[in-house]
Amino acid sequence: MIYVAYFILGFVLLQLLVSFSNLVFRPRLRKPVTDFSGLVSILIPARNEEKNIINLLIDIQKQNYNKLEVIVFDDQSTDRTAELVKEIARYDKRIKLMQSESLPEGWLGKNNACHQMAQQAKGEYLLFLDADVKLGENIVGTTLKYMRDSQSNLVSIFPKQLMYNIGEKAVVPIMNYILLTLLPLVLVLRSGFSSLSAGNGQFMLFDAATYKKLLPHEKMKAEKVEDIKIVRYFKTLKLKTACLTGNDDISCRMYNSYAESINGFSKNLVMFFGGSYLAAIAFWLITTFGFVVVFFELPIMYFCILNVATVLIRIFVSIASKQKIMTNLIYLIPQQMNIGIIIVKSMLNKIQGNYEWKGRKIK
Repeated sequence: MIYVAYFILGFVLLQLLVSFSNLVFRPRLRKPVTDFSGLVSILIPARNEEKNIINLLIDIQKQNYNKLEVIVFDDQSTDRTAELVKEIARYDKRIKLMQSESLPEGWLGKNNACHQMAQQAKGEYLLFLDADVKLGENIVGTTLKYMRDSQSNLVSIFPKQLMYNIGEKAVVPIMNYILLTLLPLVLVLRSGFSSLSAGNGQFMLFDAATYKKLLPHEKMKAEKVEDIKIVRYFKTLKLKTACLTGNDDISCRMYNSYAESINGFSKNLVMFFGGSYLAAIAFWLITTFGFVVVFFELPIMYFCILNVATVLIRIFVSIASKQKIMTNLIYLIPQQMNIGIIIVKSMLNKIQGNYEWKGRKIK
């Protein structure tokens, strides 16, 4: 067991190193684009988004980079989503509404929506946004600048997460904790290994020519975690991709409750581990209960080092994610326990085939 204890300590120290590298060296958006004035197509899949869609469209209207077209795909909403988009489109001709009559066999709703919108888009760049994101006025221009300077074919951003209740705070930070302690984001752009990939469908900016040549949403039409799959696909083709986080110009409240958070993350958490439940479970056991092995097997100094490293990791991840440090320290234990709950929920969904999202069953 002493070797297991050393392995656990080494793993946590590696997490510390990765989280520190993401704090110091992670890619950042800086100045807006000045060498480009072409059309950017903003594409928004929307299903029952009446609470969010108008706010997002207003944020888009306030963008400093305004050479835009906006397409909203109403995916068989049962609320006022389509009606609200039509109303604002009366006053802004850049905004267009597409409506789905049916979901084609073999497709998931969001993937179909993105594919359909891309076929109609005229821009030189395609920006896919989820309807629940909130945008600062510079986000389109600064992301374009970064994309052109880095010569990337795809740039994805993890928005700053807005959390208002206990359930959200106990679950939502898990995403960035795993991402920023396992993957140095600088390597997403600079490494050719597809395993060093990360992406977030809430914000994905594509070079339109590349997108329309490859049609990635069509290739991933049945994938629940299409964003990560698309990034990995691009990297297998030696295309440059980049992933950013901790930007004040884009934020999102992903879920409104504990139950929603658990259900939502059960769809994609295991993909951070390459789809391996074994790797996900091992990560959870090491980071949640590993301190027990270190305490009993190694000198107390190593136990103290482990605890200091664990606290520093949360601090580094919180700063890099624009999250409150003290909140994440207070919720450290609930967050760790919820990683296990999410893994179990994901396994049950896979076995039973009863995953549901936006009122639809997903196989």
